[in-house]
Amino acid sequence: MLRLLTNARVFAPEPLGLRHLLVAGGRIIWIGDALPDLPSALGAEVVDLGGRRVIPGVIDAHVHLTGGGGEAGPETKVPPLPLSRFTSGGVTSVVALLGTDDATRHPRELVTAVHALRNEGLSAWCWTAGYHVPPVTITGTVRGDLAAIECIIGAKTAISDHRSSQPTRDELLRLASEVHVGGLMTGKAGIVHLHVGDGARGLAPIREALAGSELPARVFNPTHVNRRKALFDEAIALARQGCHVDITAFPVGEGEDAWSAEHALARYLDSGAPPERVTISSDGGGCLPEFDANGRVTRMGVGDPGDLARTLAALLAAGQPLERVLPAFTSNVARLLRLAGKGHIVTGADADLVVLDANGGIRDVMANGAWHVREGGAVRRGTFEGVAPRGANA
Repeated sequence: MLRLLTNARVFAPEPLGLRHLLVAGGRIIWIGDALPDLPSALGAEVVDLGGRRVIPGVIDAHVHLTGGGGEAGPETKVPPLPLSRFTSGGVTSVVALLGTDDATRHPRELVTAVHALRNEGLSAWCWTAGYHVPPVTITGTVRGDLAAIECIIGAKTAISDHRSSQPTRDELLRLASEVHVGGLMTGKAGIVHLHVGDGARGLAPIREALAGSELPARVFNPTHVNRRKALFDEAIALARQGCHVDITAFPVGEGEDAWSAEHALARYLDSGAPPERVTISSDGGGCLPEFDANGRVTRMGVGDPGDLARTLAALLAAGQPLERVLPAFTSNVARLLRLAGKGHIVTGADADLVVLDANGGIRDVMANGAWHVREGGAVRRGTFEGVAPRGANA
């Protein structure tokens, strides 16, 4: 389908003003400020966006595509998220991972889920391994996973958390070196995506690894850095050293020792730290547990990819310029993870586009040139969304 989107106020993420976009073959093939004269025989779908803001599709680099959880027994394993849970929040690209449970869940399952989501129209990749060292892999090594499996772009592990394997500096360095070399061999991101718990060590394991090796700082990518205010101060300092830090869009209660994603991003940008070194992810599908002093779960929630859209809307409502905050959701992620064609609205890029409503909410979503959300409602759903069990209506 050839699609002409007219009167779009484009943020690419930099503001381009009012533009018209031509989409074909899943890509943006033309952008201009004067309407093209298209022959009617082409049968182009013409959509007038009425001057609404159009942004690149959101990239969520921390998603439990197969479900997270399990810390309070097998009944607490979170089920997988369906397609429309991502698209209704403006997410058009995801990077999937494992969490605490890397025993009954496996990178093989992640790779399968990535291909399933791709078949349903989204763009998807994954991190190999999980919370623990030695890492669980498909080929036997992290480097082998990156070299042999196209959709694997890096590895995941955990630090400063009672659920981690308490990796030593040397274990962390060995994992990081495997990822770095695997990235060099393949042209992939080659990054260790580090779950950071609320332990007192904070980001010290990363600082020690950087001080004790020749590895570039960009290899270490800590996430959940806004879960404690002191941890966030560490993250800003680490970003000045060359690391890219990831904020999580989880709910924060009043009086809690944490920064909400919107407050964290504003504080980061106001700090003068390099603006290209901060990203935001949702922890979608992940369990959001709270623990007592003995490490037992007292309550839990589930991460929602839609929290990214809510964070963006909150930032805009607070008066933040769209072009200032948008890179953390789009171009910063694409650049760090080397996701070609993602994160920008430019001729030749993938046609991943989000149309915002007047309040900064999600109105329309296009992924790889196909509409998934129109006027706030999903028009394309996952394979099993809405499928009733046989005999349910009998």
